[in-house]
Amino acid sequence: MTDFNYTLWIFLIPFLVFILLGLAGHRLKARISGLLGTAALGVVTVLSYITAYFYYFRTAGINDVFRKITVFDSTWLHFTDTLEIKMGILLDPISVMMLIVISTVSLMVHIYSLGYMKGEKGFERYYSFLSLFAFSMMGLVVATNIFQMYIFWELVGISSYLLIGFYYQKPEAVRASKKAFIVTRFADLGFLIGILLLSFNTRTFDFSVLTDPQGTAIAHSSGISFLGLSVTTWSMILVYLGGVGKSAMFPFHIWLPDAMEGPTPVSALIHAATMVVAGVYLVARMFPVYFFAAPAALEIVAWIGAFSSLFAAIIACTQTDIKRVLAYSTISQIGYMMLALGVSGYGGHDGLGFMASMFHLFTHAMFKALLFLCAGAIIHAVHSNFMIDMGGLRKYLPLTHLTFLIACLAISGIPPFSGFFSKDEILAAAFHHNKVLFFIEYAVAGITAFYMFRLYFTVFRGEDRHYHTVPHEAPPTMTIPLIILATAAAFSGFIPFSKLVTSDGKAFQTHIEWGIAIPSVLIATTGIGTAYVMYVRNPSLPGRIISIFKHSYKLALNKFYIDEMYLFITKKIIFRYISEPVAWFDRHIVDGTMNALAIVTQVVSFRIREFQSGQLQKYAFFFISGTILLALTLIYLLH
Repeated sequence: MTDFNYTLWIFLIPFLVFILLGLAGHRLKARISGLLGTAALGVVTVLSYITAYFYYFRTAGINDVFRKITVFDSTWLHFTDTLEIKMGILLDPISVMMLIVISTVSLMVHIYSLGYMKGEKGFERYYSFLSLFAFSMMGLVVATNIFQMYIFWELVGISSYLLIGFYYQKPEAVRASKKAFIVTRFADLGFLIGILLLSFNTRTFDFSVLTDPQGTAIAHSSGISFLGLSVTTWSMILVYLGGVGKSAMFPFHIWLPDAMEGPTPVSALIHAATMVVAGVYLVARMFPVYFFAAPAALEIVAWIGAFSSLFAAIIACTQTDIKRVLAYSTISQIGYMMLALGVSGYGGHDGLGFMASMFHLFTHAMFKALLFLCAGAIIHAVHSNFMIDMGGLRKYLPLTHLTFLIACLAISGIPPFSGFFSKDEILAAAFHHNKVLFFIEYAVAGITAFYMFRLYFTVFRGEDRHYHTVPHEAPPTMTIPLIILATAAAFSGFIPFSKLVTSDGKAFQTHIEWGIAIPSVLIATTGIGTAYVMYVRNPSLPGRIISIFKHSYKLALNKFYIDEMYLFITKKIIFRYISEPVAWFDRHIVDGTMNALAIVTQVVSFRIREFQSGQLQKYAFFFISGTILLALTLIYLLH
């Protein structure tokens, strides 16, 4: 048996670097801070890969059964004999897989940032925040219980807030960081209530007990009902609400596009590859509870995922900011992952959706991080985020062009790139569960290919903009991560995921269902061809189409006015009819009552101050007057 005690350092090292750079980073040279943070993540990455190797290839039991290994579990807070909060490390197929994703993408972002963030004010602070994020995310995925996950869940939210608002001198960045923090807090409130409901009925926080299909926790909780649904169903819907917020699913998607105000490497790390998939990981971690005790909640997961994927893909077709196109693409792809979990069974080939979701999470992390880092190289070259300022960059940025093209082919599901394999498994799972969801995702596959190649053709094949300064390729610190991630995006689809990550920990065989895969590729190819015709062969065509469908286009361009709707509800309804009356009541009734008491006390005190004048004759007068009044009162009462 392999000793995994060293895994404690996987999230302790980033924490120590965060403390060091946060307290003493200003005393170090900026480059030293960056190199220290990068070296620390390098060690964490090596430890994560060692852990994955020994877990997947040295600890599997009979018939490739992957056990849950609790490295350590220490009691932190003790409530009752059965209810306590622990801190520990749990290794199982999905947590080990997430260690690989987080460490790989984080290391690439650390290396890339050495070049991209060079010369930025607050360079040390930036690397300190990156380390805090890595610590928080690592703690989240290896949590042994749902309350430990919640604690690190909130730390991830703080990390996101700090990194989005890194450029705190920019009002847009400050607004974006506050928006992300506030929106996700509403969702996280639901998560917390769900945790409390679930733990109240099951008497435990521990994943090992909660997710045991034969355990008493699921059986006990599923028998209690409220308004036609079991309490477990209600609690799991509330838990999923936290995942909806963190993964920017509809209707809590509004924070993610605005979060692009943070540095581009942050977008790659947090808002494309790792933090936003925490919601997917949460559902996967609690999947046995969803499947056995809350199937209605699992249906909600599937439909919200499907709607979010279609909704975000349509909006992405109209955006002109390169990072916002990728942001809506992220929402759409996470919708794919959520849908896959929602349509999954449990165990063996029935659990295809679960495996496909985790597979797509892995491949998406690679090609979406690559897309964002390529976007950073493009922005670095042309000094603009907007596609209208880009064009003909293929000859100026050959390496960035090639790696961006690989990422576009991967996300479009073109074989043999990684996205083809993971997306095909999702479509197969959807086909066998719900044909409506299947055809929605077929449509999304075509739309995805269209908007990604709209972006590619506009940036690299479009008209040369005659730039004021000749664009040039990024330095090696930025291009080396592009090459590594492009390699992963191209070949990670060949990983036999069904033999490593499954819903019940048991390996099973999968195969490509060509009856689903071939039409999917044809749809994607149609999307690419449409983008080629519109943005290369006939660049005037998009304008004519927009003039025909101007109302629909305007709706999509303005994100279906969801942000405006939220502003209307908050400002015109909540603030005006709830907050303002409450504020008036607080100022005039609560504060008024307190002020009146103070005034009465002051007046009375002023009136009776003569009692303490210090003059003997007045004391004698009050004493004699009181004695006479008391005597008269007694005579009256005794009469």
